[in-house]
This record gives sequence, structure tokens and C-alpha cells, in this order.
Amino acid sequence: MNKILVTLLLIIILVSMSVFTVSETERAIKFRLGEIIQTDFKPGLHFKMPFINNVKKFDKRILTLDAKPERFLTAEKKNVIVDSFVKWKIGDLKTFYTTVAGDINQANVRLDQIIKDAFRSEFSKRKIKQLVSTDRSKVREALIAKTSTLANKLGIDIVDVQVKRIDLPSDVSTSVYRRMEAERERVAREFRSQGAEAAERIRADADKQREIILANAFRDAEILRGKGEAVAADIYAKTYGKDVEFFNFYRSMEAYKKTFDKNGDMLVLEPDSDFFKYFKKQK
Repeated sequence: MNKILVTLLLIIILVSMSVFTVSETERAIKFRLGEIIQTDFKPGLHFKMPFINNVKKFDKRILTLDAKPERFLTAEKKNVIVDSFVKWKIGDLKTFYTTVAGDINQANVRLDQIIKDAFRSEFSKRKIKQLVSTDRSKVREALIAKTSTLANKLGIDIVDVQVKRIDLPSDVSTSVYRRMEAERERVAREFRSQGAEAAERIRADADKQREIILANAFRDAEILRGKGEAVAADIYAKTYGKDVEFFNFYRSMEAYKKTFDKNGDMLVLEPDSDFFKYFKKQK
């Protein structure tokens, strides 16, 4: 009974050493006495010879190299601090194993140097303004094209290269900010002078329109006043012609009213003056 159990146990151990699985997120290499004999395993269950074959597995997913910020020189001979990352995956598994021993950390070190060289080359051709605004997509495409060939020699496929941010060193940033501030002040002064000029034009035009309106109003008033006085003179003339005595009396009453309008008014005249003609008749 014990022999049967031992035999079954040995069979189980032998079978477990003869099979291996590859998941959807893995790639595997089969060795025969240290020599690579197969790398194209599909996900699932596979077999190997115990003690003769051994298997190593690697991550099939996209990996990220988050590089440390690095200084690069632009075409203007100015330093910029670039923070970037690289998305990559294992391409040729056999090449990857033989060049970097299948070590992800070693692969990142080798890839980091390739990326830095590519950044240095591309940044030296462009000015800061181009790098920040207009040429970012072109820089990305050029970086991918330049690094892919060298990365393939390591068994690595470059998926993407992205710049997270581009900063200026503190001393350069200060000078740039000062130039930007001076430029903004110049633009602000220009806008203010243009606004003052426009305000003066509007004010001058308003004063002109005011003078024109007042002149037209005065002209129209004078015309109306002249017409009114002409009509009044005509009425007076017609009235005077109808009853001269009554008209003289009425005008004398109006003169009396205006003359003796306030208490304490004094008027020095001859007693027989025509001004008191109607007073004399009342007596």
C-alpha cells in the first residue's frame, strides 16, 4: 500500500514538473539544458521534459518607464528640464532575454539612455516656443521613430513616448517671466493709449454734436420767435387799427402794472406827464 502511495506521489510530482501554463498576460521561454528552444507559446497548458527543460515567464503587458526629469539644451542654447515617460513592451522575447537577461530593470536602464539621446538630438534642433506649443506632436513622432530601431535591438517595442512637462531652470524662468511681464506691460500701455485716443475722438465728436444740436435749436428758436413776434406785431397792428383809444388805454394799464409791481417803488415824473393821462381822466 505504501509503495502504491509513493508511486502515485512520484507520478503526480513528475506530471506537475512536466506541465506549465501561460496566461493571457504572460510570455514564456522554454530552455533545454540552458539553450532557448521555443518562445512562441500561446496562452494555455503546455508540456516540458522534467530536468531537461525549464521555463521562464515574462510580462506581456505594456510597461512604463517613468524617467527622472533631465536637462536638455535647445537650439537657443538654453537648458530646459523635461519630465517624460515611455510606454513599451517586450517584442522579440529571445532577443530581450539574450540582451538584457530578461531583466525589466536592466531593460529600463538601457532604454532610458536611448530615450535621453533621442531627446537631446530633437531638442537641440528646436527653440523653446516650438517645443512647448507648435512641434510637440512632431517631436513625439521623431522620438518614437529614432528610439524604435535601437529598442528593437534589445527586443523591445516602443509603444509611445510622451513629454509630461517642460520647465525652465529657475534662473532662466526668472528672466523669461521678466521679459513676459515687460511685454504684457507694453501691450497694456498700447491698449490704454488706444483707448484714450478713442475716448478723445468720441468726446470730441460728442462736443461737436452738442454744439451742432444747440446751434440748430437756437436757430429754430430764433425762427419761431421771429414768426411769433411777426404774428404778435400783426395782431397788435390790426387791433390798434380797430380801436386806437382802447389800445392806448390797454397799453397804459400794462405799463402801470409793470411800474407799480412792488411796494415801495418810487417814480419821479412831471404831474402833467402823458404817463398819468388816464389818471387825470378818472378824476
